[in-house]
Amino acid sequence: MKCLVVFAHPLQDSLCRHLCDETVAHLAGKGYDIELLDLYASAFDPRLSEAERQSYYAGAFDAGHLQAQLRQLQAAQSLVLVFPTWWFGFPAILKGWFDRVWAPGHAYQHAADLGAITPGLLQLQEVRVVTTLGSPWWVDLFVLRRPVRRVLKLALLGPVPGAAASGCCRSTAVRRPTVRASTPS
Repeated sequence: MKCLVVFAHPLQDSLCRHLCDETVAHLAGKGYDIELLDLYASAFDPRLSEAERQSYYAGAFDAGHLQAQLRQLQAAQSLVLVFPTWWFGFPAILKGWFDRVWAPGHAYQHAADLGAITPGLLQLQEVRVVTTLGSPWWVDLFVLRRPVRRVLKLALLGPVPGAAASGCCRSTAVRRPTVRASTPS
């Protein structure tokens, strides 16, 4: 199965990077054909351009600068998002990737009457999310009511047929592994 792993963290020595590497290794061991998109390493520009935004409701989305990312997303049968939860939201670069790449005519279709959107990523069979959170789990759950989960489940992945079946928004608390610094002898 073709799997697109989207990684959104600027530090290569972060817990997120470790989890990304472990996820990629696990999926590769299960036979997935992995394509890793590191948004920071690829210098992805998260800014939605004026032309892109104006084309949201035009005849065709202005995808001139996004051909590679659109091909990756449209080819993926499995999608894994790996990112830190910052201020109870997505890192700006990942939010920009959603704004620019999850575009009309590609990730979904606008209704002619501006009603409900229809799915465009019909090949996507599963979606998984790996995220870290610096706050206690109960703040995310009880105080803020899981804002990242809600946006993913209801807005972004709602119109993706395989997302609900893959259990994309279940959560499991995992403690950060202890990492010991080694000193040269």
